[in-house]
Amino acid sequence: MAFGDGMEGRRGLVSSQGEEMENQPTPLNRLKIAIDGPAGAGKSTLARLLGERLGIPYIDTGAIYRALALKAHRMGISEDDEENLSKLARELKIEFKRDERGMRVYLDGEDVSEAIRTPEITRLSSPVSKHPKVREALLELQRKLVKEGGVMEGRDIGTVILPDADVKIFLTASVKVRAWRRYLELKEKGHEVDLEDLEKEIEERDRRDSTRSVAPLRMAGDAVLLNTDNLSIEEMVKEALRIIREKCGIG
Repeated sequence: MAFGDGMEGRRGLVSSQGEEMENQPTPLNRLKIAIDGPAGAGKSTLARLLGERLGIPYIDTGAIYRALALKAHRMGISEDDEENLSKLARELKIEFKRDERGMRVYLDGEDVSEAIRTPEITRLSSPVSKHPKVREALLELQRKLVKEGGVMEGRDIGTVILPDADVKIFLTASVKVRAWRRYLELKEKGHEVDLEDLEKEIEERDRRDSTRSVAPLRMAGDAVLLNTDNLSIEEMVKEALRIIREKCGIG
């Protein structure tokens, strides 16, 4: 059976008396899907396309931290200033809106979709996100964004943000493949970049993300590993849809 409008998955639910009700239909648009993985593995692309295919909201958590890094940069707040960064995070006003260009990110009413993707803000977003108080300040915001269902991607979605997600996918790819994808993306946007420098940057980001003390990058125990090294975008989406069908008991 193919995915489509009105289609429903099935999972066990719990009644108000605490009794489990098996095989109760769960509307497809209420599914919570968590996609984790390192930088450049294809998380944003996959999450966006799954959102479109399944008709559910797509929330890019990386964009939230990028937006915070951008605002801090504009205000002259250091990437090491945890107190002021966490205060800024609690006051952050961010929206995701879809138009003919796709999903756009708004910070304080300003479209910052391109501004948060520059090499400088990309570099700043990782050290900004490492602070425990910053992550705590943004935790509830992220959960609220997907409360009624949606697909969310990041590095700690299945382990911290949405541990109860219906489907968890851990997306990965080699450093060389991820660096090449990033290289093409930046060149297309007019940025002058060096491929070897990007490989080193990604390796360093992997190290930071995997070893930080709070919410490190790791695969949830009930997540499905999906390597995208040799997959086209369409093949990646098809494989993710297969995983969703199996996890949700959809034929």
